[in-house]
Amino acid sequence: MLGGKNILLGITGGIAAYKTTFLVRLLIKAGANVKVILTESASSFVSPLTLATLSKNPVLSSFVNDGKNSTDWNNHVALGLWADLMVVAPATANTLSKMSLGNCDNLLLATYLSAKCPVLFAPAMDLDMYRHESTKDSIKKLESFGNIMIPVTTGELASGLHGEGRMAEPEDIISAIKECLIQGLPLKDKKVMVTAGPTYEAIDPVRFIGNHSSGLMGYELAKSAANLGAKVILISGPSSLSLKHDSITVIKVVSAEEMYQEAHSHYPKVDIAICAAAVADYRPKTVANQKIKKKEDGLTIDLVKTKDILLSLGTNKKHQFLVGFALETENELENAKAKLKKKNLDVIILNSLNDEGAGFAGDTNKITFIDKNSQIIAFDLKTKAKVAQDILNEILIRLNA
Repeated sequence: MLGGKNILLGITGGIAAYKTTFLVRLLIKAGANVKVILTESASSFVSPLTLATLSKNPVLSSFVNDGKNSTDWNNHVALGLWADLMVVAPATANTLSKMSLGNCDNLLLATYLSAKCPVLFAPAMDLDMYRHESTKDSIKKLESFGNIMIPVTTGELASGLHGEGRMAEPEDIISAIKECLIQGLPLKDKKVMVTAGPTYEAIDPVRFIGNHSSGLMGYELAKSAANLGAKVILISGPSSLSLKHDSITVIKVVSAEEMYQEAHSHYPKVDIAICAAAVADYRPKTVANQKIKKKEDGLTIDLVKTKDILLSLGTNKKHQFLVGFALETENELENAKAKLKKKNLDVIILNSLNDEGAGFAGDTNKITFIDKNSQIIAFDLKTKAKVAQDILNEILIRLNA
């Protein structure tokens, strides 16, 4: 969720500033781009060199870098426009007061007043300062501006007192940032199930029936849905791909039967189900307990149909928006439309192996989007990441219609 996000961190002069080294490290680890602004007093508590090393960006503390004659100007307006989100942590009583009153006597405050993005602040001060009416007024005023407070915690304070006023821990600040980013996303509070990859149907302990699906299309769909705010369950057949996202739960399966059971287990609770997996249509009737030895006169394997996951989901559909895939080589549109109707789908995504760059084992795909009202949209060849975005965008249009 934080991947590629521009996070501007303002650090003010309080003992809790030492925690910001851990906060910056967590942000960078999560894939965010981080720039840090220190107030003059903050540099007494945390090293600019440490923060610059961790953030991979110069730490800013004044409007000019080299004194009055410098032409190297730190543009507070540009910084405010650059940020997807600004966090002031720790936010001292002094800085909270200045922010609430619109005082502008340093680079951090000027940037705050120029910021067009959401602003979060994490107060940190002693117990009596936090309880003072002026501090309460500052916080109330800032929240009335639309700024978001990250609540303080209770514990031992720098003064030796015990009570409210401790700055939230870096992990809690990360959680608050993620919660802020997810607000307003179109799939917030929605649950999405995606199936991906092939299934392997065992012949014996070392051999199986499978296909060339890499799972990439399904993984990109899961990622796109999560980036739109959804909680995603990704049911993946055997794949070399991996995916780490706070909003995605990955469930690994091998066979069609395992995928069938997992899909039906989660299906009643989801809002959208996208079946992108290339499930085997047949499996061996019996599975040998030992490796089958090679024989000169060949080998015959009796096959039986696997359970049709998509058909079963369509039969049991209630509130779900159900999306299937059709990989065709001939009579593509006719076959896809027939599958859409037979399986009670809301949308079917048509792939044709006659289109160069489409289908399995590649980074690109070319799709035709067909909905239950017979609206057909043909897309150009794109990366599977872009294709996933196109599919989710079209689903959103229909959900919001």
